[in-house]
Amino acid sequence: MKSSRKWLLGLSAVVSVAALLLWFLPARWAMPWIESRLHGLHLKQVQGTVWDGRAGELMAIDGHPLGELRWQLSRRALFGQLRLQLAFDGPQLGFSARVQRLPDGRIEAHGLQLHAELATLAPYAAGSLGQPRGELELTVEHALLQGGWPLQLQAQAHWRHAVIRTPEGDIALGALEAQAQAQDGVIRAQLRDEGNGPLQADGHLQLSPLGWRLDATLRARQTDPRLRRWLARLGPASSDGSVHIRHHGGLAGGMPVPSPDKDARQK
Repeated sequence: MKSSRKWLLGLSAVVSVAALLLWFLPARWAMPWIESRLHGLHLKQVQGTVWDGRAGELMAIDGHPLGELRWQLSRRALFGQLRLQLAFDGPQLGFSARVQRLPDGRIEAHGLQLHAELATLAPYAAGSLGQPRGELELTVEHALLQGGWPLQLQAQAHWRHAVIRTPEGDIALGALEAQAQAQDGVIRAQLRDEGNGPLQADGHLQLSPLGWRLDATLRARQTDPRLRRWLARLGPASSDGSVHIRHHGGLAGGMPVPSPDKDARQK
């Protein structure tokens, strides 16, 4: 009996110490596990705990500093209830969001704010039509994700000082904005220009796990030859200079085309 009692007391003490260490686990101790999931990014000047901490510098893959990262993770994560707040501040990129995992495994996000100088993302955003430049502001009021796909979404995006960099030179587009909503896994987005920039834009995009459809009309308001040549790469121009873009993929051929009258009433 005495030996069993001592064994239980010893086990209880070990469990208590382990729980105490886990409750106040320093963030530095968890860095090998965390950085293994950052796809080559590194955290420097780490302070605080796993639950409430900061990294003075988040380093890119090539070694240059991106900015400061702060986080708050609810200790309910120990019981499978993930609740996380992230805030990243950098000279060319800023990000903040609140994320939680629901009991059914879906991920819910609130208050996502993103501000980026697109030159920072140039290595990841290059394409055959050129590299985007300017300032991108993204706001996601609410998103409900399942398997990484938004079942519900309410978001707005603004592309200010929009420029496409090409080998022939920079092409100014002005300022563009988009609004996106998702319901039952179908995303509908509307693209507009600010009203007086070099590019007149009006488009609709629909996305679902089964396919996508893009229907857009673009027209140069000015006589910029580089902009007109760039638009010509997207498709033939009509008599008024407008370029109509209609593409779809997957099973999107059966997706309904948005009604302009309906969209105008909703706007």
